[in-house]
Order: sequence, then C-alpha cells, then structure tokens
Amino acid sequence: MWRRPRFVPAVPVAFSACGLLAVPKDDDPAEGFWGGAEQSPAPRRPCEKPSRPRRPQHPLATRRGLPSNRLLPLRPRQHRQGAHRRRHYWARAKPSAQQHPNPPRPPQATGTRAATPARLYDAQAAGVGLLLQGRGCVLTPHAGAGSRVWCPGVGCRRLIRVELSRGQTLARGFGTRMFHLRTCAAKLRPLTASQTVRTFSQNRPAAARTFGQVRGYTAPVAAEPFLSGTSSNYVEEMYYAWLENPKSVHKSWDIFFRNTNAGAPPGTAYQSPLPLSPGSLSAVARVQPLVEAQPNVDKLVEDHLAVQSLIRAYQVRGHHIAKLDPLGISCVNFDGAPVTVSSNVGFYGLDESDLDKVFHLPTTTFIGGQESALPLREIIRRLEMAYCQHIGVEFMFINDLEQCQWIRQKFETPGIMQFTNEEKRTLLARLVRSTRFEDFLQRKWSSEKRFGLEGCEVLIPALKTIIDKSSENGVDYVIMGMPHRGRLNVLANVIRKELEQIFCQFDSKLEAADEGSGDVKYHLGMYHRRINRVTDRNITLSLVANPSHLEAADPVVMGKTKAEQFYCGDTEGKKVMSILLHGDAAFAGQGIVYETFHLSDLPSYTTHGTVHVVVNNQIGFTTDPRMARSSPYPTDVARVVNAPIFHVNADDPEAVMYVCKVAAEWRSTFHKDVVVDLVCYRRNGHNEMDEPMFTQPLMYKQIRKQKPVLQKYAELLVSQGVVNQPEYEEEISKYDKICEEAFTRSKDEKILHIKHWLDSPWPGFFTLDGQPRSMTCPPTGLTEDILTHIGNVASSVPVENFTIHGGLSRILKTRGELVKNRTVDWALAEYMAFGSLLKEGIHIRLSGQDVERGTFSHRHHVLHDQNVDKKTCIPMNHLWPNQAPYTVCNSSLSEYGVLGFELGFAMASPNALVLWEAQFGDFHNTAQCIIDQFICPGQAKWVRQNGIVLLLPHGMEGMGPEHSSARPERFLQMCNDDPDVLPNLEEANFDINQLYDCNWIVVNCSTPGNFFHVLRRQILLPFRKPLIIFTPKSLLRHPEARTSFDEMLSGTHFQRVIPEDGLAAQNPANVRRLLFCTGKVYYDLTRERKARGMAEQVAITRIEQLSPFPFDLLLQEVRKYPNAELAWCQEEHKNQGYYDYVKPRLRTTISRAKPVWYAGRDPAAAPATGNKKTHLTELQRLLDTAFDLDAFKNFS
Repeated sequence: MWRRPRFVPAVPVAFSACGLLAVPKDDDPAEGFWGGAEQSPAPRRPCEKPSRPRRPQHPLATRRGLPSNRLLPLRPRQHRQGAHRRRHYWARAKPSAQQHPNPPRPPQATGTRAATPARLYDAQAAGVGLLLQGRGCVLTPHAGAGSRVWCPGVGCRRLIRVELSRGQTLARGFGTRMFHLRTCAAKLRPLTASQTVRTFSQNRPAAARTFGQVRGYTAPVAAEPFLSGTSSNYVEEMYYAWLENPKSVHKSWDIFFRNTNAGAPPGTAYQSPLPLSPGSLSAVARVQPLVEAQPNVDKLVEDHLAVQSLIRAYQVRGHHIAKLDPLGISCVNFDGAPVTVSSNVGFYGLDESDLDKVFHLPTTTFIGGQESALPLREIIRRLEMAYCQHIGVEFMFINDLEQCQWIRQKFETPGIMQFTNEEKRTLLARLVRSTRFEDFLQRKWSSEKRFGLEGCEVLIPALKTIIDKSSENGVDYVIMGMPHRGRLNVLANVIRKELEQIFCQFDSKLEAADEGSGDVKYHLGMYHRRINRVTDRNITLSLVANPSHLEAADPVVMGKTKAEQFYCGDTEGKKVMSILLHGDAAFAGQGIVYETFHLSDLPSYTTHGTVHVVVNNQIGFTTDPRMARSSPYPTDVARVVNAPIFHVNADDPEAVMYVCKVAAEWRSTFHKDVVVDLVCYRRNGHNEMDEPMFTQPLMYKQIRKQKPVLQKYAELLVSQGVVNQPEYEEEISKYDKICEEAFTRSKDEKILHIKHWLDSPWPGFFTLDGQPRSMTCPPTGLTEDILTHIGNVASSVPVENFTIHGGLSRILKTRGELVKNRTVDWALAEYMAFGSLLKEGIHIRLSGQDVERGTFSHRHHVLHDQNVDKKTCIPMNHLWPNQAPYTVCNSSLSEYGVLGFELGFAMASPNALVLWEAQFGDFHNTAQCIIDQFICPGQAKWVRQNGIVLLLPHGMEGMGPEHSSARPERFLQMCNDDPDVLPNLEEANFDINQLYDCNWIVVNCSTPGNFFHVLRRQILLPFRKPLIIFTPKSLLRHPEARTSFDEMLSGTHFQRVIPEDGLAAQNPANVRRLLFCTGKVYYDLTRERKARGMAEQVAITRIEQLSPFPFDLLLQEVRKYPNAELAWCQEEHKNQGYYDYVKPRLRTTISRAKPVWYAGRDPAAAPATGNKKTHLTELQRLLDTAFDLDAFKNFS
C-alpha cells in the first residue's frame, strides 16, 4: 500500500495534488528526466542492459524502484562567482565496499505490513550532496518518480518532484547530463484566497513535461517582496550557501530559508532584519515560533488528495443531486450513497477553515479554465455548476482516459454552455412548432388517440439539434426509430411530412387505395430528402415504421443503417448515422435493448455509434418506476458498452440543446453510442382518453400545476431582451395559420395512399406507381462452365501459404470429387447459388450463430490458418474479378436482435440476398416478435417489401424436443391464402402471381438442386417476398441427397412439386395410394417402399413449396392417379407440422371428392421425444400406416 511521505525536502521537490511524481520543468530542453536522446543515460558495466525510463504509471498504482542499478552520488564542487559561492554537482564513481563496509539499513515498518521495498539511495554511504530537513542525503541524475532516499535519523523517504533549470553541464567522464538544482520550497504551500486574488486573471502556465499526468503547483514570484526576475539568481546562490552552512548567511536569510522549509506560505516566510537594540533578543523569541507554527506538509498532501477525491466524487456522483426532475418529485433511489456537497467536506478530511485555501487543480478537471489553482469554496461552486444543476453526467465508468477527459472538458469548462441570441430565437421557434402542433391536434380531435408529446415538447428541438450538429460534421443520411409517443410531431416537425397528409389520417371517411391492411397513423414511417436550413446541406431522413412493441424497431434501424453505410462505402460511419428514441419503461424493461447495445461494437454489425434519446416520462403506462426497474435510472443498461449517459431536465431547453450538441459531437468524435435522458413528464395519461389520476394522483396534481416549457422559456427570453412579447405572439400565430391552412387542404383528400408513408423506397426497382416491371421470372439454371468454376474454387484454397486443418482437407477433396462427377451435395449447391449471384453483382450477406463453419460443420465458408492466429480466407470472395462482395459473419448469441438487424439490412436494397440462419430451427422462437410484427405482415401494414431469407434447420433425428422442429405450423398458419378458395388455375403466369399475392414463401426442399434454384429465384423475381426455408440436418451428408449438374443447367428452374418418377408413374392406373410429403421424410418413405416391394402400388409426390400452395400442380398429380386414395405423410406430430395447412387445401384442390388421410405421429405437446428408442418406434409406426393399404378402411 502507498504511504504518505512525512518530510519536506529542501531540495527542489514539490507535491502534486493527484499524487507524487518526478517532473522535469517545462522550460528544460532535456528530452526526459535522463537527458537528450543523444546522451548516454549512465555508465554501465558491459554485461548490464542499458537503463531506460519506465512507462508512466499512476503514482498510487505501484512503488517504483530506482531506474538504474548504478549508485552515482553527488559530490559538491565549488568555484567563485562574484561575492558568493556557487555550487554545481558532478557525478562520481560508486564508492567501494571497502570504504563503506556497513551501510545503514532502513528501519522496519511496524504496525502494518510493509510494502515491497524499492531500491534505496544510501546517503551516508554515498557521501552528503544535499540536505533533507537539515540531514545529509543524496540525489542522483537517475532518481525518478517514486525513488526512495535513505537519510540518517530520518529513514526512507520517497522523492516527489524535481525542478530542473537550463544551462546544465555534462558530467565529466560519464557523458551524463547533470542538472542544476534550484529551490522550489515556496511551491509547497497553498496560498490563501486573499494572497492569490491578484493572480487569478493571469494565464495558466503550460503543462509541465512529466512522467505522469500532473500539474505543477507554482506560487507567484511576487509573493515575496524581494523576489524578482533580477534577484532570483542571487537568492538561489544564497540558498546553496545556506545549504552548506546556515551560519554563512545573514540571520534573516537563515530564518527565511528555515520558514520556507517548514512550510510557511509565501509572504510570511520573510522576516525583517532584527534591529541592533537590547530588545532584539525578545524579537528573536517572537520569530522562532513562526517556524514551528507553520502547517505540516502531511496536512498539505492530505488536503490536496482530499480535494482531488472531492472533485472525483462530483464527477462520479454529482448526478445524484442534480436537479433533473421538472416536477421536483424524483423517484430515483441511490440507496443512501454518500453525496458530495459543500457542507460535507468533512467526509473528505477537510473542514470549514479550508474553504478559503487555494488548492492546485489536478489534470483530471477543467473547472479552472485558465487558472491552475482555486480556493476550495470556488472549486465546490464550479463543480456544483458543472454536475449538480439541470444536467447530470454519468461517464466515470468509461475505461478510456481520453474519452473521460473529453467529457470533463465539455461540461466543466467555465462558461462553455453559452448560446447566441440567434440560437435562442431558433430554439424558441422550434418549441413553438412542437407545442402548437399538439395544441392544434387537441383542439381539432380531442377524442382521438394520438399519443401526443405534451410534457416533453423539447424533444423536437432536441432531435433537430442532433441532426443539425451531425449534418455540420458531415452526416447526410439519418435513420430514426421511435415508439408511438410523439411520432406525429416528429413526422411533422423533424421529417417534414406534409401536415395535410397527417391531418387527413384523422378522417374516418378516408378510403384506402393501396393493397394491404395499413396501420394506425402513429405507427407509420416516412422517407424524405431536404435541405438542412442550419447547415445548408442536403440531408435524408428516414423514420422506420414501428409496431406497438416499443423497442422492436431498434435492431431494424441498426441493420438499415449498416446497410446504407455498406452501400455508400461509409466504413467509419461519417455519412450515415442512426438515432433511436425510447421510453423510460421500455428502455429498462425490454431485453432487445440489451441485445441491440451488444451489437453496437461487433465488426459485422457496428454502425459506428448511435444516439439514443430516452423520453423519460417517469412512468410506464400506469406503473411507477420503483415497480418497473431495479436500477436507479432507466438508462443503466447503456453502461455495459461504456456509453456516456447525459441526464437533463427537459424543462431547461438550453441545457437540453447543449447536451444534444455534445451527444452529436461524441458520436462524431469517438463513433460510440451515447444516451440522452430527457427527464420530463406526461401531461396526459397513456393516451388522450386515459385517466392517470386513478393510479398517480399526487404526480398528476403536480403536473396540473406545471407551467408548460414553452411559456417558461418565452418568459425567460423576454426578460433577457432576446425577444419581445409581440415577436413571440407573432411566431405562435404564424404557425397556427400554417396548421389551419393545412387542415383546410386535408379535407380535399379522399384516398389514403399508404405508399406515401414508405420508409425505405427502392428507386428504379419498381415502376413509378410502385408496381413490378414484369410478372415473369427467368430460368434459374446456369451453364456448366460456371458450375464447374465455382465448384473448383469451393474445393480449394485460393491463397498461397495457407495451412488448413487436415479434416477440412478431406472435406475439400470430397467436394472436388463431386464436381468431377457432375453432382452436388447441399453445401456445394448453396456455394454455387451464392457464387453465381455474386458474379451477377448481387451482394450476399449470411449471418447467424456459427454460420461461417455451419452448425453441422458442412459449410466452411471461412478457412482458418492453422499456424497463424486470426489469419482467415473466404474463397467465395475469390471467384470472379469484379464480383459483388460476400459477407459471412458469426453473430452474437442472439436471435431477436440479429434477425431484426438482418431484416433492416434487407430493407435498404432489393439487389442483395440477405440470409439469417438459426443454429437450430426452433431457436427462431426467441425472435418471434420480428417474425410476427415485421416479416409476416410488413408489406400489408406498411407497403414495404422485403426479401430476407430464413434458414431454419428442421427434422426429426431423435435428438430430443429442443433441436428437432422449426415449428413449420406457425409459419403456415400465418400465410394469407384462403384454404377454401381454388384460385384461377388458367391465369397466365399463375405461379408468379401467386408469389406476388402471398405475404411470404415457405419451402422445404428435399434435393440440393431445388435448394440451389430457390435461392437464385429469390433474386430473379421482379419483386421481393420473405423466404422461409426449412433446411435439413441429416440430408447434408445423405448419400441419396445429391443432384446432378443436369438439373441445374440453363433452362432449369425451381420445382414447386416433384412428382413420382418411378414405376408407379409408368402405370398410374395400378397405383392404390398417392402419398404427399415434404422434406426429409421422403427418403424414409422410399427406403421403406423399396423394402416392402411396393414401388408400383404407392406413388410419392413431394411438395417442395408449401406456400403459396401449388394447387395447379397437385391437381395434375391427383388426376394422374384416378384409383389412388390420398394420404398426407409427415414425421411431425399431427397437431404440428404441415397437416392442418395441407389437408384443407388438398380437399379444395379435388373439390372434396376424396378424403385426405393422415400418416404420421400422434398429437403431442412436445415437438419430439427425448428417447431414441421411442423415436424409432414412432417412425416405424408412421411408415407402417403409410404403406398399409388397408389402414383407413375402418374410417368413414
């Protein structure tokens, strides 16, 4: 443990308020404490390593020993200069052991366990060169911060600081720069307030070059009446003479130097020469106690450390007592944590008498501005102003010193939060628009739900400030996400949606023109490009549509932002940024916030900083914060990623604006997340029809008394003379007129065009009226040359000097053999689909848990060098010279956040294939919100197409209930086709029209070739739909799950239905049963049919595309086998899987002419059994049912 020094050196030694450090004086030309780079640090033995300065450390972190193994004491050498002697100190050789056989040992510490001892300088053995409290000691040119000195009668003492001056000479014979020492004893004592008032207006001296971060505490030279620029050399010479022999100087000098060494403040150490009179003896008696009365240096060090602790306490906990709540009823509970206030200085070892003492300011604060020292009372006042007013700053948990210093400078610098009159008028105008918009809606539609912004009207100028500052820093695209509260206001006054388009949404007679169901007005998004009036630069704003799941849009916004950055080459986030708005209850309560934060700094997911704005109503619907969260603040989740948190009272608009400027600058500077917590209130209930007094009577009594922020700020500006009352009233009437005119125009709107609210348009992909450019899909096959080329790359390592794993070598060899045999397995089919799309300029992004290798070790799209850490190779990016980039990235262990992110990425461009693969199919259920609220109904609600692909491993393999089913029944249940209506099968391009009308596509491929085709079709379609693929597990290596090149060549396409092509198809009249199935169970059925010899009696048809349902092709199959009974066979349980979806549609296909029987597992609660034997028994039972031609005779 560190122990405080208990001595006052008379050598040039000084204390630092933040610790003890050796500091070269800033005007010294030497490079570091040991001299210039061209000088040798010290003579050394041939076997020794050259000494070098250690890396600077915090003085409390460790006890540093001497930086050299050589002991080089100082020997005085004198010469005559003028009338006084002047001393220089040369290094001399280390004395031999014979000269000093018994050097003294330092005394042992008692009472406490001693720390590890540092190397000592033995003053008695080395020869006296300097004095410490009148006792002999020695200082060498190698002594640095933390070096310990041994003095007879004193013991071990640690060096603190050494002042150096110019004009040094070199140590003769050793090539070591020696330093001329001069006193700084006057710098060891704080000044009183009265003594330093004259100095506060002076410029702060430049920081000293140090081995650590310290600021030298320097007393003004004018503190002593006889000190000046011309007398300093004289005083210095007197001091050296006094060091050698106190009696060699006049008694007045003796008293002065003794007083200084004892700690007398400058101005009091000097005593007038004693008169030559009989009363002089009594005068001596009066002077002598002055030395003893001086404050102890221990108190000085303790007080400086206490002040530093006080400053740090304000930085850490000042927000605890900041005036953040506009209602004055803050519910934040800090569990009685100690809080720093001016009346509690005793907690830090200070008392009231210290309030007027002047203390040197450490480097960890900027409250001094140009001043390096302040009285304690002023220090506390400035800290209170910085941290305990309407802004509370949480940042001391950040482990980056530069970032902490940046924040300190932004909030501590005196007078930094200043606004011009023009900025204040702009702020007032924005508040007028924000407030009067809500007032207008309340007057016109008082009984409509609109989730207004009353109580936090400052949000609008806050967002516009963030956008203005970001635009100034180079951002030209801002993507926003927010919940419903205040959305209409943001659309009107931030995004600049036409007011008449907003007002017409309240008209109950408005008809919908677009396809789909639409959404309520406070869920809709918007895309707009305009000129930013503050910066005069183009800015594009996009507000992403959001469901009532408040935080669900967070990862979607992040993904869209990442995509826009990717497509415009913005690798550092300087052009595209995101802003996320949150409610206090949702920010603390919903886990997706945590998942989104943890994506913020991952290489393939970072957006280089997001500005989070929390509208802190201090209530969640009707739930008090004390019931809604365990943390003091709703924003504490942001601490996990070291994001600074700026709490601000929303009734102080200027404080809000300043915090938003700092947040935008932080994001631009460090490209990290930042949180702005707008502590406000909700003037109405959860909505305009809700009564909040039921549950929060006291809060809402206070809210009823609360003066609106616009009125408060307007009165302030009028009192300051920034605006006058007529100007303020004119601004209000001007905006009211704008709203009335827009309301009049809105009455002319008869049709609601949802496409006008599109948040992610795809210019050039559709026609001008938003329709596909064609309703056809070209063939998805490829030439054999392309297939072979991709296969050869997939089976090799395209870079040199790259060592892969031996097992992977065998896998690549197997791929090469498949290519030679013109066949593909599942992994190779996927490789060829991806590679061919990359050749066509389609960017591909594959994301999910373990996708680089593949959960089942089949993919291996990223190769790892076995000898070089982090050296990887992605062969897919080495296919073609000008191909599109391929991104494959393992994700964090998150489904909700990552799937939302990929959905947002797919929103940005239709010319990209974005895939998310679940580790196992059933893991998608933790992302069910994204599937239910965005993927399934996204186009119907928001006219927003999306081509995201979900790869969900599925199959009953006897691995238990958790890794078997991807829950296909859930996806099929949400399909929008009617099971009881047979569509017009004669329609041209029936299959493409089906795809265009459906809400998503659900497939379960049974061959690698069909998987290849469906991936390519996803991009070649003239529109975009989500694609759900149930991918296999055992089929990845199944010997029969192979596809010939012939089924993938030019002219081939995806097969929605794969009909029977065996013996049964050759003589269909003899077929007694037609089995329909999908996926892996087909291979179990064919194996069993072959074993039973029933190839002519039972036909098996595979339905590859389940939705939209292939009515046309299945009708052909049924008609082909007129004498066959129909049965659906699946390996899933009866109440799961596909049966409930397929049966009514099959019945509709055949006009209910025949029953559709079921062969499969019985209904069950769990997706699968955990017992292997039971699994096999169930499988055999369903196979027996499928091939027992008399199984359904007893059923009517």
